[in-house]
Amino acid sequence: MVKRQVVGAHYGLKDWIAQRATAVFMALFTIVFAVCVLTLPAFTYETWSGLFKSGLFRFLSFLFFLSLFYHAWIGIRDIWMDYVKPDGLRLALHLVTLFLLVGYAGWAAQILWRL
Repeated sequence: MVKRQVVGAHYGLKDWIAQRATAVFMALFTIVFAVCVLTLPAFTYETWSGLFKSGLFRFLSFLFFLSLFYHAWIGIRDIWMDYVKPDGLRLALHLVTLFLLVGYAGWAAQILWRL
């Protein structure tokens, strides 16, 4: 009998559903965003910033970025787990990826609420 070794990659239905759900949200938001941009009367700074004056649009934009970063985390984490064998290097890559994605989320929030 072969005993399966669990290495902590957390493969499973939860991550699969999370990646599909974030992809669906990002696709829908991209369509809505494209329609909004294409229906702007002019492509000026005033109309562009006016698009983001709505609190709902800012919130949905921030959710888009959070979905993007979570989607990226699941994918990159699985790549590190599958292809990087030394534990120390894999941990370092996980931490660098995590810190970058959290930093990008903070940067996105700063940009969206600075307008």
